[in-house]
Amino acid sequence: MNYWVKLAERLPLLSGQPLFAFALSLLLSLFACWLRWVLNDVFPPGYPFVTFFPAVILSSFLFGTRSGIVAAIACGLLAWFFFVLPLNSFAVTAGTAVAMLFYIAVVAVDIALIHLMQSANADLRIERERNAQLANERGRLAERSDLLFRELQHRVANNLQMIGSVLALQIRNLEDRKARKALLEASNKLGMIGSIHRQLYDPSGDVVALDKFVSDLTTQLMAAGGKPGVTHSVEADSGLSLMPDAAIPVALIMAEAIANAIEHGFADHERGHISICLKRRDDGVEVSVSDDGRGLPPDFDLAGAGSLGIRISRILSQQLGALFTVEGGERGTVMRLALPAGHLPA
Repeated sequence: MNYWVKLAERLPLLSGQPLFAFALSLLLSLFACWLRWVLNDVFPPGYPFVTFFPAVILSSFLFGTRSGIVAAIACGLLAWFFFVLPLNSFAVTAGTAVAMLFYIAVVAVDIALIHLMQSANADLRIERERNAQLANERGRLAERSDLLFRELQHRVANNLQMIGSVLALQIRNLEDRKARKALLEASNKLGMIGSIHRQLYDPSGDVVALDKFVSDLTTQLMAAGGKPGVTHSVEADSGLSLMPDAAIPVALIMAEAIANAIEHGFADHERGHISICLKRRDDGVEVSVSDDGRGLPPDFDLAGAGSLGIRISRILSQQLGALFTVEGGERGTVMRLALPAGHLPA
């Protein structure tokens, strides 16, 4: 079926060789005349054009309108001279006039219909080619945009980590302990943001699946924490995902909680366990990071906490419209983040 459709779209043939097309049309006309002559005794009287109509139709269909007109003129003259009474002449009588007017009307309609059909096929072919070209151009533009976006994200992540490295270099020149600690903390946060940004961005804007990402991020943070005796576990609902604008802040808050557990919860412990849990709730998503370390100091106040990481987590949670809490558990500390359902994909 596709073969015939493609063949019809290629018609008319020999459009760049009109003389050859005219010659073939004349040959079809002569063949129609010969066939009508051979079958003369088979046809009843009054059918002078019966073999000439197909010749005109084929010429128009195969070689175009002009070739069809050439075939129509040739066939009309041959039929008039050999098969329209009086035979073997171009005499004009009332009967001849009626017959020739009938012939002209039929072939005119045939040629016009074929011309309209081929014009529609030509328009369809041109439109299909234009659409294919536009699709290719869109594909190239999309590929280029994706490449540029990836390069941009790569540069952003690199720049963040470079700034963190510059801060780390500046620490060497500081003697004030508090300043050194603040710059070191800022440097670590920038490095963490760059790493998370590199892993989480998606050029298509698709939702981010959290189960594998959280497991990989936790493994990375635990390896960097320098506490080989501290183990961890991740429990995440399968298929849980967030929109990209929420995934990065949530990952930063969670990473900050893990880093705090390693740095403070197990400051004087060589062994322990950190549990990360992501659960879907009716009203959204709950993220929790709990440890069995030494716990919070008695005078801990979340609102007045001076830690840069805690302040960043509070600001990010406020921007997300989420509830952020840090409290003592049965053993150790528990960080909880209750995220509204509006950040879940529809």
